[in-house]
Amino acid sequence: MQLAAPPGAEEQARKFFGEILGMEELPKPESLRRRGGVWFQCGAHQLHIGIEDEFVPNRKAHPAFAVQNLAALRERLCRAGHQVIEDEALPGAERFYVNDPFGNRLEFLER
Repeated sequence: MQLAAPPGAEEQARKFFGEILGMEELPKPESLRRRGGVWFQCGAHQLHIGIEDEFVPNRKAHPAFAVQNLAALRERLCRAGHQVIEDEALPGAERFYVNDPFGNRLEFLER
């Protein structure tokens, strides 16, 4: 899956997705490095942060990440200064939303 970010956002992406969320950074193919951005491994999936010159964050459409130990993730995000938005509208799941450093909406849930 791909999310967009503004030019020069690679280090912020590494801190948020790599350090805070614990995703492993993947090396980009040499032929794509000049475009900027950064890639991460997320379970069986990859998350690509692409650079857009005229960036606008996704505030409605968003990826949802199924996680284990949602409470620990919530605490880690809060300690890092990110606002967590609780949501109880999905029966059988605990979930919340958070915006990445660029304003993209992300959902985290545990069933």
